[in-house]
Amino acid sequence: MYKDMIKEILSEYEKKRDRKLQEQRLRKEKVYRAIPAIKKIDEEIFRIGLRMSKNILNNPDNYKEMAEEARKKIEKLKMEKAYLMTESNIPVDYMDIKYDCDLCEDTGYLEDGSQCNCLKQALVSRAYKMSNIENVLKKENFQTFNINLFKDEPFEDEPLTPRENMRLIVSIAEGFVNNFDEDNGENLLFYGTTGLGKTFLCNCIAKSLLDKNKIVIYQTAFTILELIEKYRFNKDNKEAYSKEYDLLFEADLLIIDDLGTEVANTFTTAEIFNIVNTRILAAKKTIISTNLDFKEISEIYTDRVTSRILDKFIPLKFYGEDLRFEK
Repeated sequence: MYKDMIKEILSEYEKKRDRKLQEQRLRKEKVYRAIPAIKKIDEEIFRIGLRMSKNILNNPDNYKEMAEEARKKIEKLKMEKAYLMTESNIPVDYMDIKYDCDLCEDTGYLEDGSQCNCLKQALVSRAYKMSNIENVLKKENFQTFNINLFKDEPFEDEPLTPRENMRLIVSIAEGFVNNFDEDNGENLLFYGTTGLGKTFLCNCIAKSLLDKNKIVIYQTAFTILELIEKYRFNKDNKEAYSKEYDLLFEADLLIIDDLGTEVANTFTTAEIFNIVNTRILAAKKTIISTNLDFKEISEIYTDRVTSRILDKFIPLKFYGEDLRFEK
């Protein structure tokens, strides 16, 4: 599955580069027709570069002098070209290739051979499309969030009305998105009973960060542990799950939804701790959503897991009437 996905995406990258080169050729031809002198300058720059390459091969001992002389000539020609383009109200970079990603120049890979973030995100986005979550994010985002669904009247012994509380939580969530690139150690814990908007708000944050080309992994605790089991115990096909497993630790944001719905045992609690703790140590941000309260979390998970969550996550309590029934 993974190999098929990456093959398909890299094929799209290749088509994208071909399209960008064609667009560049058309822009060049347009400029050359309007200002023939620029075409002559580009041809002269090409000839200088070609002569320099030949001279270095024939006389390698003096390559530094020749390279410096060629550099000065090319620099002067580029200045003349920039002047002509500016005089004609043409942007200086108009004839450059306009890559979607300047880091990898739309190849998907960096100079050191590692995957570029744009390729990683393309893989994640493709997985989202396959799981239909892309359609969910179109419906559930900050633009479609309706604060008026929450009642603006006292609820039990809570200090704020559900609407006031939700307005505060949304402002914190928006701040989390806006300050995401800061090394501030922010992680969020959404807790409260079902039907109060926790998953909706997770979707809002996921959509906003995906739009910023961040790598976001959004899975239920049950699904994450299923993946870990496949990776750890499927020795014959371990590689098939390695990328998905690695992304649990490497993604810019990991959203663990429905913590507490997985089967709790020594293995699962150890894996939850490993994921959360490794991401904290690597300054990778995490959001946990759960129907459990603090007491239930401490009863299900080990002290290490509980203390790590309570110490390193901002707890945000959701309360009010079940919105599924209110609707």
